[in-house]
Amino acid sequence: MKASSNTIVLALLLSLFAGSAVACTSLLVSRKASDDGSVMITYTCDGEFHPHLEYHPAADYPEGDSLEITDWYGNVLGKIPQVRHTYAVMGLMNEHQLAIGETTFGGRDVLRDPEGLLHYWDLMILALQRARTAREAIKVITGLVEEHGYRSTGESFSIADAKEVWIMEMIGMGPDSKGAVWVARKVPDGYICAHANKARIGKFPLNDKDNCMFHKNVISFAVEKGYYDPESGDEFHFNEAYDPSTPKNLKWGEGRVWSIFRRASPSQNFSPDYWRGVKGAERYPLWIKPDDKISFSGVLDLMRDHYEGTPYDMTVGVDAGPYGSPERWRPLDWTLDSTVFYSWERPVSTFHTAFSFVSQSRSWLPDGVGGVYWYGLDNTYTTCYMPLYCCITEVPHSFTVGGLSDFSWESAWWVFNFAANFANLKYSFMVKDIIAVQAQIEGGFIRMQPAVEDAAVKLLKEDKDLMVRYLTDYSVRGVEQTVKRWRKLGEDLIVKYNDGYVKNEKGRPTDAGYPERWLKDVIKLRPRQFVMPEWEDKE
Repeated sequence: MKASSNTIVLALLLSLFAGSAVACTSLLVSRKASDDGSVMITYTCDGEFHPHLEYHPAADYPEGDSLEITDWYGNVLGKIPQVRHTYAVMGLMNEHQLAIGETTFGGRDVLRDPEGLLHYWDLMILALQRARTAREAIKVITGLVEEHGYRSTGESFSIADAKEVWIMEMIGMGPDSKGAVWVARKVPDGYICAHANKARIGKFPLNDKDNCMFHKNVISFAVEKGYYDPESGDEFHFNEAYDPSTPKNLKWGEGRVWSIFRRASPSQNFSPDYWRGVKGAERYPLWIKPDDKISFSGVLDLMRDHYEGTPYDMTVGVDAGPYGSPERWRPLDWTLDSTVFYSWERPVSTFHTAFSFVSQSRSWLPDGVGGVYWYGLDNTYTTCYMPLYCCITEVPHSFTVGGLSDFSWESAWWVFNFAANFANLKYSFMVKDIIAVQAQIEGGFIRMQPAVEDAAVKLLKEDKDLMVRYLTDYSVRGVEQTVKRWRKLGEDLIVKYNDGYVKNEKGRPTDAGYPERWLKDVIKLRPRQFVMPEWEDKE
């Protein structure tokens, strides 16, 4: 039997066409940095596409079987040997609590090999199907590209299991060299890391095999290509050799890292100078120790960010419109008068996120219970994260239907997009209604989690299949109830804010008007246009 990779990578493949150089944000939390010992990673898959959440059951294959690797159109690019057993994978987490996320940094275009066999999304799914731990996943990924070639541009991976979390960065070696150069570093316990479309690993230890792995030619290849001069006296930095800093990738990539770090550790007072392109400014460290241990809900908060409370706050200023919307429509950059180049900020939270997840991997619980894939659709700020346990055998129907070309209330993606898009008409008002429902539902899931898991552990002692059925039913039912509530939320927003009015507690439309700060900006631009003439009263 010949298996095909076409079905297992469909959702990720879409991002190739819909994503951009400023897509995706990832946060990595080591177990001693979290308040309960969870290892957590986040992943926002940003791009204008309609994802379908995939589930792939564990499977056994005969010796000598092969796996076809196909492109977007189903054309077979090549084959690789199939392993005898593959693990079950739901989304980007497998049955052993292994989770993988990514962000694309691009790097040097000349290093991409269009004839390489495996894209980064192939590698992610194959690693989840073939590995039980983060270290094993790194070996699977690097072994596959060494043997079969690497087709993508520069990539940063987040790889987490129940005990460890690693950041790995990889880039091809050009059309004339099969394979890729790479570095992988274990995030120290008690620390967090982040990456966002800019290579982050700089210098790294050469003699610490327990905490750092790398391609044997990662430095010599850079020397050969002229990306690094060992005679310069400077230490080798992977990121500057293979993804040189520019004002654009600093602003749109390192800006998000800065915002996550400054919120997780205010005491360190990280300067914005580096991501604002100030030459000679100090780089941000690869990882930091947060001021306080981070809870799961704290991770959600960090992924909901528009630079609030900083000089770059996207909810204030004339560019935020009358109702403080943080959204900035694409393109993010533009030129005026053909002389000055401008760009909007690029925040962690963005309207064009297709899906995102926060994974929890917990060593003190059985795999089927300890691994939770919290999944959200559309903007991280206005979505609702719903728990899917890594042992479940079904995916909620609303996560598997719909498409970009046709609106459907049956599709969870459209349901969440509807509420978020409608809110932009009167953002500062409507976002409060959305967040209230979000807090109620997410808070309910979090409060229920201990009881659900206690029951699951007890069931596991008696009957594993019954435990799997229990968590599958709980996960699927919770999702569909949430999607149903979000449909109602969208309908409620239309009713409450129809035609620009705001209905009061009695259901009566009231004039909300515009905020004074915005009216003052309007008058500055057109000081006389809106002045109402005054007539003297005649007796």
